[in-house]
Amino acid sequence: MNLNSSITLSALAVAGALSIGSCVNSAKTETANSEPQEIFCADPTIFVENGKYYLTGTDHGDTGFQLLESTDLENWTYVKGDSALFVLQKGDNVFGNKGFWAPQIYKEDGKYYMFYTANEQVAVAKSDSLTGPYVQERVRPIDGSEKNIDPFLFRDDDGKYYLYHVRFDHGNFLWCGEYDMATDSVDTATLVQCFKNTDPWEKTDDGRWDPIMEGMTVFKLDGVYYMTYSANHFLNPDYAVGVATAPSPKGPWTKYAGNPVIHRNIVGENGSGHGDLFTGLDGRPYYVYHVHYSDTVVSPRRTRIVPLNFNKNEETGVYDISVDGDSVIVPHIVK
Repeated sequence: MNLNSSITLSALAVAGALSIGSCVNSAKTETANSEPQEIFCADPTIFVENGKYYLTGTDHGDTGFQLLESTDLENWTYVKGDSALFVLQKGDNVFGNKGFWAPQIYKEDGKYYMFYTANEQVAVAKSDSLTGPYVQERVRPIDGSEKNIDPFLFRDDDGKYYLYHVRFDHGNFLWCGEYDMATDSVDTATLVQCFKNTDPWEKTDDGRWDPIMEGMTVFKLDGVYYMTYSANHFLNPDYAVGVATAPSPKGPWTKYAGNPVIHRNIVGENGSGHGDLFTGLDGRPYYVYHVHYSDTVVSPRRTRIVPLNFNKNEETGVYDISVDGDSVIVPHIVK
């Protein structure tokens, strides 16, 4: 998901001011005595502030979102040391009573925003503190006219905001619309579909499922707009991450010839996708994502983090993006 909704990459690394989603999840022990505990958080996002990483994501789908913190990406603790703390929880001041998915934490002018999905609708809640609680003055979705999920807010250099999200039409498709921060609304007249499943890696199920594209992160680097996204159904072992570029926030988008950049053949685990880009405390770009529980079982999905490489392609003028598949980080909870 970033400190500002626009992620600006500089040279070969993501620059300091990022708007990134935060990924947190409660960890579940694999056996009664297993230590340390892996983090089982789907659709994860990491927010970086004051020398710490904050992680949240899809875990307690019928309750809300928890938050974990770390200084090294490997060892995590619950915020305020409280595994029962929800930074956003269903109730009278929050939209939704089920299906709390795919949050993004965004910060602007000292205010924290959590964009999230509930009841298959995108909503936003706010807090004066990163650690919540996130609430709504007016309890409602952003656009209740039809189902939409997986939000990501991006702010361009000219101050315009764009809400990237998924809309349904016999499948999941990527959309973008101009966003009004003052009214928490999307200008439906500006809505545009980003692109469709056209490459072989994006649909490998022989027609078992409708086309699926989801989990976007958008950033800008050297005047070019980049989008990371996931394709295939999340149950598919070939669920993976691709990259597309565009000359403007609304496209037209060109898919990267090296896609997918994260795939089970690269990182070694099935269902590797739906995450977020962030800048590490070491100044290096990373991607946080989820994978299947095992080769035969999908859930609970495990959280993973991998370093990214950005190399300027002089022929295309854009950065080739790859991951260090042998450097995957397995985050875990420590007591």
